[in-house]
Amino acid sequence: MLAPKKVKYRKVQKGRRRGLAYRGSTINFGQYGLMATTAGWITSRQIESARVAITRTMKRTGKLWIRIFPDKPITAKPAETRMGKGKGAPEYWVAVVKPGRIMFEYEGIDLETAKKAARLAGHKLPVKTKIIVREGVE
Repeated sequence: MLAPKKVKYRKVQKGRRRGLAYRGSTINFGQYGLMATTAGWITSRQIESARVAITRTMKRTGKLWIRIFPDKPITAKPAETRMGKGKGAPEYWVAVVKPGRIMFEYEGIDLETAKKAARLAGHKLPVKTKIIVREGVE
């Protein structure tokens, strides 16, 4: 799973997911991209699951770029614990995604296979997605 090697603060606040993604909203590397159309938290396990779905569909051809990284720790208190006694320990890592963010980019496959890969990867993610094609490609 993806996780940072070192962070400045062990625990972070929840934050808000308002607004659109301005950074990371254009295709920079590949021919096709998987764009988020809703906001959400994507765990490292979900990123890995979507990556596997795309690479299996591509069948060892082409190249894949993952444009998101889970750098936000999510804490959880143990089950059946009374209120108080501070914040829980970090359990897993998430990437904060806003609408318009390109999460995956890939190239080296035809449009039909790219659409299939995007559909399968989208089913693994907790946000609504759509496929984006770079200008000048088919």
